[in-house]
Amino acid sequence: MDSWRSHRKHVFVLSEAGKPIYSRYGSEEALSSVMGVMMALVSFVQVGGNTIQSIHSDGHTIVFLQKGPLVLVSASKSHQSELQLRSELLHVYHQIVSMLTQASINRIFQCRKNYDLRRLLFGSERVLDALLDVMETEAGFLLSAVQCLPLAPSTRDTLSQILQKAITPNLVLSILLYNGQLVSIVQEKTVIEDARLKPTDLHLLLNLIRAASAFQTGEIWTPICLPCFNPDCYFYMYIAYLDPPDCTICLVLLSTDKDAFYAVAECKKKIEEGVRTHNALQCISKAQLCHVCHVGVAELRHFLFKPLDVPDHHSQLPQFTSPEVEAPYSTEEERLYLMDLYWHLHSRIHSTLRPLKLLYHATKRETLLAWVTGKFEMYACFSPLVTKSIAIGAVTKLLRCIKKEEDCLFIRSPPKYTTTPPEARGFFNGRVQTNKQDKSDSSVLSLI
Repeated sequence: MDSWRSHRKHVFVLSEAGKPIYSRYGSEEALSSVMGVMMALVSFVQVGGNTIQSIHSDGHTIVFLQKGPLVLVSASKSHQSELQLRSELLHVYHQIVSMLTQASINRIFQCRKNYDLRRLLFGSERVLDALLDVMETEAGFLLSAVQCLPLAPSTRDTLSQILQKAITPNLVLSILLYNGQLVSIVQEKTVIEDARLKPTDLHLLLNLIRAASAFQTGEIWTPICLPCFNPDCYFYMYIAYLDPPDCTICLVLLSTDKDAFYAVAECKKKIEEGVRTHNALQCISKAQLCHVCHVGVAELRHFLFKPLDVPDHHSQLPQFTSPEVEAPYSTEEERLYLMDLYWHLHSRIHSTLRPLKLLYHATKRETLLAWVTGKFEMYACFSPLVTKSIAIGAVTKLLRCIKKEEDCLFIRSPPKYTTTPPEARGFFNGRVQTNKQDKSDSSVLSLI
C-alpha cells in the first residue's frame, strides 16, 4: 500500500459488489480491502438516496464515478479539478466499454452480481495503464480535440481522395494516422448525417493501437466499440501499417460487417497503390512538425490552439494544433509540469461557478495566458516577466500566423463517401446499428 501512496494519482475500478477489477498501481488483490472501504462509502451514501461525488482532505481529492454496475475512483494530489478527474475516470470507463461493450457488461452483472470482470479483461491492464499515462501529457484530452499532422493542403487532398475511392459496402470510416497524429479522415455520408465521430472515440482507438504491439505484425481484424457513438455494439476494425518495419503510418478502416475482412483488405491494397502512385508516404514522412520558433513570436515557449469557428461545426471532428514541446520543458517531468499549468488554466476558464474569458497567470518560471472566444480557445506559455499587455499582443500575432497556415494545420472540409443506399443501412435514433456482440468473435484483448 505504501508503494502506491507515493504516486500523485491513483485509479481504481471495482464492481458494485466490491469485486476489484483494475488498480493503476499495485495488485487488485493487495488493495481489495481499500476497495471494500470505497464501496462501503458508496453504499452508505446511497442509503440516504444520494450519490457520493468526491472527498477533499489534506491536499488530496478523491472522486467517485458510478457507471452502471462499475464504480471508478480517482485518488489524486495533483492540481486537477474534480470535473477534470471525473472526465479521466469517464475515459477509463469508455476504454473498458470499447473492449467489451456496455450492453455486455450490464448483461453479465445482471446475471451474476459477483462476477469477476478481470476474466474478460485479462491483458487489458496495459491498455488502461497507457491511457492514464497519455492523459497526463496529451493536450487532446484537455481540449476534447484531436491533433492533425501539419501537411500541405494538396498532399492532404490527394490522400483524402485515395481513401475516398477505396470503398466497399458497410465501410463507414477510413482513417490515416502518422505517429498518432491525424493525416486524413473520410466518413460515410449517412453516418455524418446521423452522428459524428467524437474525439473520445478516436483517442481510445489510438490508445489501443499504441498499447498493443500485435497491431504492428500485419493485417489485424478485430471488433471494437466506439462508446460515444454507440456503446452497445461493435464495429469491426481493420488495422495495417503502410510503412513496415518503421510502423509510423497507420491505416484504420471500420466496417459494420464482421465478415468483410477480405473486402476491406482489398480497400487497403487500393490505398497502397494510390499512395505509391503519388509518392504520398514520402510526403507524410517529410512533413515538418510545428516548432514554436517557426511562429516568430518572441518570448513564446509553447501554445495550444483549438478553433471553434469551423464550417459545419456540428458534423466535424474537433481539432487543435500545438508545437513540439521544447526546452525548458524537454524532460518528462517538465512536460508534466507544463500540462499541469494548462490543466489549471482550463479549470479556471471553464469553472462552473465563475467561468472566465481571459486569464493571465504568472509563476516564478513563466507567464501564461488563457483566452476563450466564440472563435477559438487558446493557451499560451511565455518566458517570465512578460506582462499581460505584451502577452495579448503576442497572442494576436500568433493568431494571424495560425490563420495564415490553417489549411495546413487543420482538416477544414472532411471528404465523404457513400457505400450503400441509406435505406439499406440500419440507422435508428441517430445511431448506426452495428453488429451486436457475437460470442464467436475474437476479442481485441486476444491481441494485447
